[in-house]
Amino acid sequence: MTYATVMVSLALDQSNEARLQVAGELAERFEAAIVGVAAGQFAPPLYFTDGAEAQSLIDQGEASVKRRLAGLEAQFRAATRNRDGQAQWRSAMDFPARFVLAQARCADVVVTGGRSPAFSDAFALASPKDLVMQAGRPLLIVPDGVTWLDLRSVLVAWKDTPEARRAVVDALPMLRKAGEVTVVEIPEGDETRAAMMARVTDVAAWLARHGITATARVPDVGRNQAAAEQLEKLAGDVGAGLIVAGAYGHSRFRELILGGVTQYLVTQTARCVLLSH
Repeated sequence: MTYATVMVSLALDQSNEARLQVAGELAERFEAAIVGVAAGQFAPPLYFTDGAEAQSLIDQGEASVKRRLAGLEAQFRAATRNRDGQAQWRSAMDFPARFVLAQARCADVVVTGGRSPAFSDAFALASPKDLVMQAGRPLLIVPDGVTWLDLRSVLVAWKDTPEARRAVVDALPMLRKAGEVTVVEIPEGDETRAAMMARVTDVAAWLARHGITATARVPDVGRNQAAAEQLEKLAGDVGAGLIVAGAYGHSRFRELILGGVTQYLVTQTARCVLLSH
């Protein structure tokens, strides 16, 4: 298994440098094609107008979106100018999430940026929450400020769910290139440490059969501490440059209301995160 096509989703109103850098590096590591995608829609104003004035407003708004998309294309082509025909650009006047989700059919992994918890503009931004839930592809989230995909140490956040199992499979190409891999399960509920250790040991053994040496670990921490905080501390302890996790082990509604590990990984962590659903 490898990544033959890397897709990078660019946003109209966010910095794209970090995700472009990491997507380009990922494509080079795996000798993969790279596809840049972006879309935007004119957001109509909240006040009412009609007739020629309304049409003029729409025309100006759509022209502005087209200029911004052209700027993103120029940025993408500048970042991939040495790809020798292995770079492709796709854009449209459309809702960004809808367009990116449709294009994801041609990719092995989709690279996007993280975002703050604040309300996001569906006319200008494909939210990583929507992408990971619907893309059917692993989503690599790259926070602003990250300049490369650091695979010297990778942390696999294990939970015995279909999402986590899918994430580990999706991450295999990266894990094979990692310097160190740690598989960890965060204690929750009343389960014994021995039961959790048995699970992460199974995962580490499975990885070994794929040629990946991994360390199994269950931290000895207080169960009242938030799982996201524990995970971030463990990532710091092992110097992880990448966290691999399943997305939304609970219902998405519960994640959004109560927070949760997925919410944290999408919006807060300063590390790259590979999520699968």
